[in-house]
Amino acid sequence: MLVRIVRMTFQEDKLMAFHAIFDASKQHIRSFPGNCHLELWRDPDQPNVRMTYSLWSSAEALEAYRKSELFRTTWAATKALFAERAVAFSGEKLEEIIPDDELSKIT
Repeated sequence: MLVRIVRMTFQEDKLMAFHAIFDASKQHIRSFPGNCHLELWRDPDQPNVRMTYSLWSSAEALEAYRKSELFRTTWAATKALFAERAVAFSGEKLEEIIPDDELSKIT
């Protein structure tokens, strides 16, 4: 499983436009082959910052999405609204720590 986080800083007057783009594309992204999860986050200290958190079945699935027409058109429209360059990174989960009291509920 590949985790992808993209942090985007928008021009303050462009946030509504971004949300319109996200609303129009989120179900298409979520149903793209290999996408397992999609969330939109807001930075609590910077109101014009949004982040996407997505889970992909593999690096190849993410790369296929990044080469798709859906990504190209969505990203081009989104990028035009930025106040700063976006920061994106991927990672693979090595370990998830579950508190002992939660672990006992699972077993």
